Amino acid sequence: MGNSKFFTLKEARLSNNCPECYSNEGLEITFKQKFIENTFYKAIINETCLAMHCYNCNTSIFPVQWTDDIERVVAYQQRAIKPKPKSLKLKPLTWIFIAIATAIVAIIILIGLGVISF
Repeated sequence: MGNSKFFTLKEARLSNNCPECYSNEGLEITFKQKFIENTFYKAIINETCLAMHCYNCNTSIFPVQWTDDIERVVAYQQRAIKPKPKSLKLKPLTWIFIAIATAIVAIIILIGLGVISF
């Protein structure tokens, strides 16, 4: 029912050597934050992920391949990013359902109290 996606928070070029091709020009790290969208709402959640890619050798670099220098730079970059705060935005269809449900509950209460009679 929900469609979760990621949007880019920050992209940074790294001057570290690539563990695959040993070039120090093509390494890039991308931080992304997750948001969920479905028929009723849009929500940004606190879940973030990162991906590292070398554009010189066109390879994804996974955490198992990181050197100590890369780990230090990644830790620094993680402290530097500011994720967007959690948020929830209800869509118009949700507001329609809330209004209809409120009206039905109000009518039932008024009938139960005897204010409205048929």
